[in-house]
Amino acid sequence: MADRKRVLSGMRPTGRLHLGNLHGALENWIRLQDQYECFYFVADWHALTTDYASPGNIGENSREMVLDWLSAGLDPRRSTIFVQSQIKEHAELYLLLAMITPLAWLERNPTYKEQQQQLEHKDLGTYGFLGYPVLQAADIIIYRANGVPVGKDQLPHIELTREIARRFNYLYKSEIFPEPDGLLTEAPVLPGLDGRKMSKSYGNCIFITDSGKDIAEKISRMMTDPQRVRRNDPGNPEVCPVFAYHKLYSSASEIEEIAHGCRSAGIGCVECKKILIRNVAARLAPVRERRAKFESDPDGLRDIIAAGNARAAREASATMELVRRAIGI
Repeated sequence: MADRKRVLSGMRPTGRLHLGNLHGALENWIRLQDQYECFYFVADWHALTTDYASPGNIGENSREMVLDWLSAGLDPRRSTIFVQSQIKEHAELYLLLAMITPLAWLERNPTYKEQQQQLEHKDLGTYGFLGYPVLQAADIIIYRANGVPVGKDQLPHIELTREIARRFNYLYKSEIFPEPDGLLTEAPVLPGLDGRKMSKSYGNCIFITDSGKDIAEKISRMMTDPQRVRRNDPGNPEVCPVFAYHKLYSSASEIEEIAHGCRSAGIGCVECKKILIRNVAARLAPVRERRAKFESDPDGLRDIIAAGNARAAREASATMELVRRAIGI
């Protein structure tokens, strides 16, 4: 793996992952294992930027999330899986980068005000919330990552990371940090059970480790084309949340048949959902089986995380030696 370029990404620990997480990020992480040297981390310090007043679930949520990563197909033999807070060098580099990052760079961050509006019930007027892009930059460049898999909404953060890396290299006449590229991932938009964005806060999720019974119950009550009131009404599959799932879980012939049947009223919503239930349950069954295996071996799980932490710590320590030398402290 030494000649491969390196990618890094992380997720905030919010507990079990849903299908939006699986198709929006995790499947891409799994694919990247074949092409890159991969570092994936639990962003538990980042969770504190919005949940600093109620951190009690972060530890358990971290464990649940790593279990889902492994169950979905992240391979600890091909990826370094670690916990951000266990690598204290992140905090040291964050402090040093904070000294050189202009305040205006943070205030212009497009997601800063957006998240304040979306989470207006929380007090986000903190230095940690304003400065979290600097911590994010430290997370990335401490491993001298060449790329970061992101969606379009995260590209401004990657550009800020590039600017911070460039500024450090310029100020301290070094070439320690490469400027990472955003590896843009075109993730399918997967609606929740009610047609809105899939989110735990909306209670509209299908989780990747849901049982067959849970999958059947949830899909059975999914929203469909709101204009199709009766069984013999023609529908429009392109506005139906259920059809969005068929595009991911059903065969090409099934998708064609369902689309035609919906438009001609040749197939009803109940029948359409039964096909989807069967396909989703079949696809997720191996994930549940792998998770059960990992859950039955808690020592093995701890060993995987400990090994990832040790590998990440070695890389971070080596980088910080160079950083201290460049600054002269």
